[in-house]
Amino acid sequence: MPDDSIRSKSESSEADMAFWCKDHKLGISTHVIHPLYNAAKHAFMSSLNQYKMLTDLHGTKVVLDTESEVMKNSRTVLLMSCDFGTAWNCRMEVVSKKQDVMLYFDELKLSSLVLSYSPKSERAWSHRRWVIKMIADKYTNLEEVLKSESELAKRIAEKSKMNYRAWNHRCWLVSYMTKSQIIDELTNNRDWARLHVADNSCFHYRTRLMSRTLEDSWYKQELKESPSHNTEVHQLWKEELIWSETLIKRYIGREALWLYRRFLSVFWIKHFAARMGGTHVDLFLDNELLLFRSCTIIPDNVFEDYESQAKFAATNIVWLIKQMDELKSVDIQEKLGEEIEEVLKKVCPDKAFLWDLVRIKS
Repeated sequence: MPDDSIRSKSESSEADMAFWCKDHKLGISTHVIHPLYNAAKHAFMSSLNQYKMLTDLHGTKVVLDTESEVMKNSRTVLLMSCDFGTAWNCRMEVVSKKQDVMLYFDELKLSSLVLSYSPKSERAWSHRRWVIKMIADKYTNLEEVLKSESELAKRIAEKSKMNYRAWNHRCWLVSYMTKSQIIDELTNNRDWARLHVADNSCFHYRTRLMSRTLEDSWYKQELKESPSHNTEVHQLWKEELIWSETLIKRYIGREALWLYRRFLSVFWIKHFAARMGGTHVDLFLDNELLLFRSCTIIPDNVFEDYESQAKFAATNIVWLIKQMDELKSVDIQEKLGEEIEEVLKKVCPDKAFLWDLVRIKS
């Protein structure tokens, strides 16, 4: 039987192989993950059961050491299994009883750590939203928190492609933003959007921001002060339409850009052009026809992107006609003549029936 010195040296060697730590980074060998998780889970459940028992016996007068154990062990479990709902829930219970703002910020730090290695953890994102709601209920100034949250979601979206949860979280934040923050987000997000023109989530975020400008009281106040619609919001939407058209012409065949254009078009007509008079609607529609014609020119050395561009331009006009009243619909069709039918048959014959449906309607 080996003596204690030999056993100690052997155990020390195994531990060195199982764990690696350098530059504030910890690596754990895969062969110890399962037993380590079982031990962490056992410690957490034991401390949680003790916490519940003391709560039932003494109400809110719970021994601080027990709360500390619950928080410590739940953190350990979550770092190994980020979607362990019981651990997140017990942290919410303990923190909400404390009513200490610093604890809320500690929760944001923990979930940030979890998201750094598991960026699509729904539980971690949900926990952050709970924390922000709690902070919002008690503290009115959220500007720094929201700015930090938006930056976090942006960084994670850059590292983790197609991360719907990060973008969904960012969209959720918009409802808490002030007027100046919304405008800053729209401005600052342009460069990112320009580099990710195929990312639907990015443009869905801009959709949420733009919609918010029409919901808020400051837009209604602007309307009272300037019934002619010559307002800051009006200018914001106008610039967004121009920017959208620039992207469409520069980045050929990107469907996300055309879908965003549809959103801008219908809101522009409803909230601005229609209220300012029929002439403004006509000017907008004439511009859309020019855009359609410029995007349906396919070079002789045909590239797939140009064909996609022509298809999106044609289907966009068909969609736009459906949004108009009968008089405007007929007017657009007369200006188009046979152009759109020829484009549809050429680049997407499977969608040519859409034009027949529009003509039947008119």
